[in-house]
Amino acid sequence: MTLTIPTPVRAPSSDRRGTQGRSARRSLLSRIGPMGIMTIAAAYVLMPLWWLLVSASKDQGQLVDGNPLWFSDVSVLSNLQQLFAYRDGLFLRWLLNSLAYTGGAALLGTLLAGMCGYALAKYRFPGRELLFNVILGGVLVPATALALPLFLMFSAVHAANTFWAVFLPSLVNPFGVYLARVYATTSVPADLLEAARIDGAGEVRTFFTVSARLMTPAFLTIFLFHFVAIWNNFLLPLIMLGDEKLFPVTLGLYTWNTQATQNPELRGLVLIGALVSIVPMIVVFLSLQRFWRGGLGAGSLK
Repeated sequence: MTLTIPTPVRAPSSDRRGTQGRSARRSLLSRIGPMGIMTIAAAYVLMPLWWLLVSASKDQGQLVDGNPLWFSDVSVLSNLQQLFAYRDGLFLRWLLNSLAYTGGAALLGTLLAGMCGYALAKYRFPGRELLFNVILGGVLVPATALALPLFLMFSAVHAANTFWAVFLPSLVNPFGVYLARVYATTSVPADLLEAARIDGAGEVRTFFTVSARLMTPAFLTIFLFHFVAIWNNFLLPLIMLGDEKLFPVTLGLYTWNTQATQNPELRGLVLIGALVSIVPMIVVFLSLQRFWRGGLGAGSLK
């Protein structure tokens, strides 16, 4: 008796080629669809920036008669000269005010948020969860609801219309505390802290020499979010400040824009000023991007 092994039936080569062709088309469509959506989204996001860049290079007449999405007569340098020379360099003062409000408050606010989140993550004390829930509730309170009470508080101590009326409230960052606690819980091992204490390091030294290095990605993330939030802050300076020499750039450009109907010259200055005002945020993000990515990559290996 002989054993017969059945020969597998092979599909015709034409069928195989048809199946491969259909798979290739499905794969191509699966790539084209998301890429198309991302291209449309990118164009939607970048179109206002492109319009601002084009408009900042035009004079008053070209803003009305020229093509709104293309350069007519590039004169960015002359517009910049007019911007910084207007009223003895008032815009430059506003820009320096924004850097002072934002840079100082973002640095100190990031440090305070990181230390608070680290303490809530690594120390056990009565009322810890209640305190964290209260801080987390601060994330849900809109800034518009706090602006008027803050103004009344600073007015009561005669501190309204001062540098501190904008700087001190900008230090508070409940979301940064939440982010720091979540990151410290997962990235700072308790055994490492215990080893540092056994070696004789105090709590402050342990935080700055051990924990802060492990929390670098969280610190950078908190700083970037905090920097952008303070730089774009408008309502708090609007309520707190009356002296235009203390205005940040956002409030200063708003006041010029409200006066543009009586003084058309200000319309072009508002546009070139808006373009200049976004440069610090771009510089900060590009400067910290590689450290941010490096820190996230190092944290993923721990």
